[in-house]
Amino acid sequence: MDHGYRARVGSCSGPELKGSVARRPRRSAEETREEILNTAERLFRTHGYASVAIADIAAELSMSPANVFKHFRTKTSLVDAIATRAIEETVASLRVLSRDCPAPERLSALAHHLMQEHVSGRLDAPFVFEMILVTITEELDCGDRFRKMVVETITDIIEAGVREGVYKVADVPRFANAAFDALACVIHPVMTGLENADIMATRCNDVVTLIDAALRLPLVK
Repeated sequence: MDHGYRARVGSCSGPELKGSVARRPRRSAEETREEILNTAERLFRTHGYASVAIADIAAELSMSPANVFKHFRTKTSLVDAIATRAIEETVASLRVLSRDCPAPERLSALAHHLMQEHVSGRLDAPFVFEMILVTITEELDCGDRFRKMVVETITDIIEAGVREGVYKVADVPRFANAAFDALACVIHPVMTGLENADIMATRCNDVVTLIDAALRLPLVK
């Protein structure tokens, strides 16, 4: 972790800034909130969640820590908001996956897309994994939101498969949740953070094949 971040920030403050605060252009509350989120995410990704304080984020934005706290009560609430925004963007991208393809292909595309998103995030920014652990250990709401949004997408795919005559499912919500649980080994960010990318891709294929088979011929009660 970059424990020298705050020290370096402090050393950049010249005496000419002493006793003065740079004037910030007026922003709406929503614009200010977005600006805080963008800055916090950049600092967390670059220096690590543990190494960055609210005061550091405020200094980057030339605002007081109190102004940051006005929008986000805690540092963990910042992580929750950052993660929620990322989840919403990911799920939005899932919705544009070709709806013209057969349901089994859409299911496979969904699983591989989510897996690749997490693998890429781990490789591109090592400190992202630290933020993910915060969302889990602090039991932040973003985890529930992620499950809800992905289950809704899986539900839509299964229902399409039923209409196509490919899937034989009566209790769609139950199977959608079961499919999410089965996919957790390849789409959960912690799982993708512990394994080789090639192994994850093969595992993803195998799990999707298993789910597809179960949806085509579900067990009789």
